[in-house]
Amino acid sequence: MTTWSKETFGSSLFHPMDLHDLHSRFLEHATYFWGRSKATVSAYKMLIEFFLNITRLSDTGQVTEDRVREFFFVGRTQRGWSARTYRAYWSHLRQFFRWCVKGGHLLADPTQGIEVPKLERKLPAKLSRQDANRILEYVDNYPYPRASHFIRCRNHALMATLLFTGLRKSEALGLRCGDVDLENRSMFVRQGKGAKDRVVPICATLAGSLARYVEARRQRGKTCPEFFTSMCRDCRFTVEGLTQLIKKIRVGTGIKFSAHKLRHTFATLMLEGGCDIYSISKMMGHSDIKTTTIYLAASAEHLRSQIARHPLNSIGCRTYSPSVGEL
Repeated sequence: MTTWSKETFGSSLFHPMDLHDLHSRFLEHATYFWGRSKATVSAYKMLIEFFLNITRLSDTGQVTEDRVREFFFVGRTQRGWSARTYRAYWSHLRQFFRWCVKGGHLLADPTQGIEVPKLERKLPAKLSRQDANRILEYVDNYPYPRASHFIRCRNHALMATLLFTGLRKSEALGLRCGDVDLENRSMFVRQGKGAKDRVVPICATLAGSLARYVEARRQRGKTCPEFFTSMCRDCRFTVEGLTQLIKKIRVGTGIKFSAHKLRHTFATLMLEGGCDIYSISKMMGHSDIKTTTIYLAASAEHLRSQIARHPLNSIGCRTYSPSVGEL
């Protein structure tokens, strides 16, 4: 790990410093001091590297608000960035430049005066109840090769977990055997997004699928601590493996979806089934319930059921033909 000396901080205000070197130090700081997740640090690395490669800035002496503003202008006008993409670059660069200012490597944050566009208010993409059932039926009835009972059970259990719990793919693949409590019908999600633990309940249908997989896993002799395992090796089922599985299901069913779309589907179906928004928020691990409320607008069926609660709805409609004098 890189170390910083007092002399480095004292002289950096007067001598330009290499931005690529500062970038490496920043990633270390985000990992070891801020405790950012691997995914967040990877995003820092990718986006800041892209910025340095496009702008060709090499040291802190070349960093100005105009140069940074030009980067965002080109992104919006020539590269077709959405407001979400724009804000992602702005947020990550702001973290980097603020760290540089705090460490004495820059006099001011060049992103401070740059405007940020409002996010488009888009409803989350989801699947219908019929499509969700079709996915589960497909993975359970797919003509797998001989002696692949384990794959059938694992794939069904994994897809059912995503649809019946709303877990993020990293959370589902990160489950350990001890995290799945079939007796008490609960899952312990350790260090989810935002480094938060939570407990998610398991319904009867999911419990049945998981129990079948646990037995198939035992028969296969899997002993690794991760719950969802590879077929050939006794190790965790990978993100790449899940991606390939989803691609096969998409081709076989004609249903376009991603692991995150299954998460949106869980929230919407729970809402339509009568679950309250607070419980859904807790199960999904949202830090702010406002994040969950977007599903209220995404579910037309839920809104229709709510409009039926209008007090005047019970009056009914009286039909008659008014005379001209009554008009």
